Amino acid sequence: MTQTVIQGAMIWNGVADAAVPGTVVVEGNRIAKVIEGTDVPSGLSDNLIDGTGMTLMPGMVEGHCHPSFTGISEPTELGQLCPERHMLLTAQNLRLLLSHGFTSIFEAASAKPMLGVTARDAINEGLIDGPRMMAGSPEVTTTAGLGDERKRHIYQESFGLVADGPDEMRRVARECVRDGVDIMKINISGDEFVSHARAEITPTEDEELAAFVKVAHAFDKMVAAHARSSKSVKMAVRHGVDCIYHCDFADEEALDMLEGAKDRIFVGPAFGLVHNSTREGDVVGLTREVAESMGLFRKFEATCATYHEIRKRGVRVVVGGDYGFSVTPMGQNARDIEHFVRYFGYSPVEALRCATHVGAELMGRSGELGQIKEGYLADLLLVRGDVVQDVSLLQKQDNLAMIMKDGSAWKDPRQSDPRSPGLILAAE
Repeated sequence: MTQTVIQGAMIWNGVADAAVPGTVVVEGNRIAKVIEGTDVPSGLSDNLIDGTGMTLMPGMVEGHCHPSFTGISEPTELGQLCPERHMLLTAQNLRLLLSHGFTSIFEAASAKPMLGVTARDAINEGLIDGPRMMAGSPEVTTTAGLGDERKRHIYQESFGLVADGPDEMRRVARECVRDGVDIMKINISGDEFVSHARAEITPTEDEELAAFVKVAHAFDKMVAAHARSSKSVKMAVRHGVDCIYHCDFADEEALDMLEGAKDRIFVGPAFGLVHNSTREGDVVGLTREVAESMGLFRKFEATCATYHEIRKRGVRVVVGGDYGFSVTPMGQNARDIEHFVRYFGYSPVEALRCATHVGAELMGRSGELGQIKEGYLADLLLVRGDVVQDVSLLQKQDNLAMIMKDGSAWKDPRQSDPRSPGLILAAE
């Protein structure tokens, strides 16, 4: 069995409050030994990776990922892509995510049926490079909900599957199960980017959500939900949604419900889109005046206040910021970790846990991912510098000296051009 020894690094194991010096031995695809201390043990393989001056940490988990969102400005652009090209662009994004240190992703929704399922299977078969992946359904929505871009005079596809009433919800949910998804996504609330259904409007009704969740759970699928309004958050908790995204306008009752369900649920702010739209929108023509008129600054403040409170209440929060729009280019995903520190009051280590250990729990792999621990899968990053003190180091690809997934060094510091063979569609 192939053995790789990583020595000289400071090891942050995914849960501890600090990094410690040590040596990690990888055998096959798992961590065989974690040896603390500065002394280099004898009798180990000479297949060595020198981590001097670096931090060894678990691979990151993207908890709100849309690899099939391809840098769009308008949702209808996704409907205009033919499935064949859309799959190629999705594969490109998956390789990009792996190159930024995300060794696992929880697909928050696929832009078309089967894109996520096909990508997941292709990664597992070694046809394309990418993180280990839980595949999502498209975003199931109602008429006039987020993802419904149809108009009276023209039919337009977007990223939504439209279903109205409990019976249609059951049918669409069963079709997604038949497709082979791992995650079922439903949009309960509106959004500021929907002119007729802003964030605090809740187009989906109780009986529709109940029918959707019942089908998903009957087939042992996880349910993720877009829920910005306080009403939608309460609906999501009450009906058993597993991962509740956004929660921007959660009132005290909704926060109490989240806290009461904290051992069952996950939440994710998906803050990258809110941040970039209010701080960097000018680069794509989203001026301050437009963002103000859409209520995005108000949402920015509401999200910050909500997640300060959610952090205090001990609710599990995952990183992932709605990357894949023109204002949130794929590859910026690690910025979310610094956002947690800067805007939500997390310590650097708390934010790193959200990107590793908590993410592994979301993936249902807490017993083998998200930590550097003997017996765990060897998904590891070797980061130049002290990432426990400065989480912004993770935002630069050059700082990622090693990216190991499943025991294989996809990026190896011993190689001058550390790329594995695989699908390369464009320079990254």
